[in-house]
Amino acid sequence: MNERTVRVSVSDLLTGLENTPVATAVRESTWLFPTIETVHVLSIAMVVGTIMIVDLRLINVASRRRSVSELMNEVLPWTWGAFVCAVITGGLLFSSSATKYFHNPPFEFKMLLLLLAAINMAVFHLGAYRGVALWDRDVMTPTGARIAGGISLAIWVTVVSLGRWIGFTTN
Repeated sequence: MNERTVRVSVSDLLTGLENTPVATAVRESTWLFPTIETVHVLSIAMVVGTIMIVDLRLINVASRRRSVSELMNEVLPWTWGAFVCAVITGGLLFSSSATKYFHNPPFEFKMLLLLLAAINMAVFHLGAYRGVALWDRDVMTPTGARIAGGISLAIWVTVVSLGRWIGFTTN
């Protein structure tokens, strides 16, 4: 019995994704794409807004009388819920024109920045946040927390800008 190697290219996967019934419906419907896009934008607004609340506390600009852990416990469940919604709606939007989006420079850069946001968050949680009990209520957060908050703010503002840019470069 011969084993056959099946080779599937990225292009084949993207084309297959675009040809799914869901992707076709999103692409061909007059109302589905704009509805999904609206939910996606509102989800991103919630993600960025709640992350900014935490980041502004980390860089000592806002909520300075509140503990960092208390603030994070209040807003991060909203962040994660909105993030899940943004990923689902973003995936649906992507599927409608996967080959165009995949090779779109603003989209590629946005995806890279989302990865960097995750790395920044991991570094913060494995670094400065491990010692939060020592500085949780301090008005001045440690340097590592301030750096993580500043990087996060810059990343998320750029992600929003790139998301807007994608719509003008995928025609």
